[in-house]
Amino acid sequence: MQQAPSRTLWIDYLRSFLTILVVAHHSSLAYTTFAHFDKVAYIRSTHPVVDSRRWIGLDIFENFNDVFFMSLMFLIAGLFVIKSIERKGAVAFIRDRLYRLFIPFIAGGTILNLIAHYPAYLLAHGSAPLTAYVTDFFFIEQWPVGPPWFIWVLFTFSITFAVIYTPLRPAFTPSVRAGTRIPRLCKPAALILSWFLFTFALYVPFAFWLGPYKWTGFGPFDFQVSRVALYFGYFLLGAWLGHVNFNEGMFSNSSTLVRRWPFWALACGLAYTLLTISSPYLTTLVKNSTLTEFQGYLIYYTIYSSSCTFSCIAFLTTFRALVKKPNTVWNSLSDHAYLIYLLHYPFVIWGQYLLLDIPLAAFAKFVITFVASVAGSWLLAIQLRKVKLLAKYL
Repeated sequence: MQQAPSRTLWIDYLRSFLTILVVAHHSSLAYTTFAHFDKVAYIRSTHPVVDSRRWIGLDIFENFNDVFFMSLMFLIAGLFVIKSIERKGAVAFIRDRLYRLFIPFIAGGTILNLIAHYPAYLLAHGSAPLTAYVTDFFFIEQWPVGPPWFIWVLFTFSITFAVIYTPLRPAFTPSVRAGTRIPRLCKPAALILSWFLFTFALYVPFAFWLGPYKWTGFGPFDFQVSRVALYFGYFLLGAWLGHVNFNEGMFSNSSTLVRRWPFWALACGLAYTLLTISSPYLTTLVKNSTLTEFQGYLIYYTIYSSSCTFSCIAFLTTFRALVKKPNTVWNSLSDHAYLIYLLHYPFVIWGQYLLLDIPLAAFAKFVITFVASVAGSWLLAIQLRKVKLLAKYL
């Protein structure tokens, strides 16, 4: 399969890998030790289905994903946005984003989430007429959005960037005129420090101000308010990297950054390990008044920012270094990754619901849910791609 000029093989494979990681992330949420279910309004639950079987290993896995993977997905989404705007023009780009993002979001955020959340309603209220469920979905639960939140936020970022790109264009072009390289940032130490400070500035002040977990919105337009700056900043970083020809510069196979990919992978693991073990220790220090609450959170958020930084760089450099040639299975996964992201949630929730009374360990239930959700959404995506009427949306 030949790639379109605007596509890059290792980025395609990384994007599809992150999509599978999203499915695994959602598949784990029924089995974490912190999971809880609210029967009054299941929207306040940590997940639509919560099992009595738990495993702390899935806490570690879920938290690892949460630190970095949505930031990295927004960065990847921004990589080719300038090339797309310049090739199509701003108006055509906006129209394309409307078809590819907003309309699937409305459909997915409504039909697919109605299907996905029915088990949560059954757990909260027992069997009832579908009309009662639909009423509860829209008016009590306030139209749960689920995973498609990423799509409407990406649509908003894309349209915002298309509108402001012309006045911002000089900020993206000087390095291109200088030969597509940014000498100081090509040095790994300078790049890591700059990336960390960038992440810290976009995340820590807002986590202090708004709280790290607060979501807000209206209807399906829900988002994690404390991470908006972080996600938009990473989207802009992706746009900038894409415009300075990252594939031949700092992320070229011959760059020092990429050649040291095993070191970044190790740093990724060490940073997240430090984040994991520091939380209870910092909590104890705050309770003992050894640290103030502000100091405790500042240390934790600093480690969090370093974990996000090293994780993003580790995955980028690892895929750049190891992806050498196309693979048939991975090509199919890449071609259908967007649809898998859009379609997987009903498979996840219904899988977890059907496994509730099965006497299996939490990890076994996670694996079954994950494999079934990937396979089901992938096969459905393949079939939907064959429907010509859906071509412009998929």
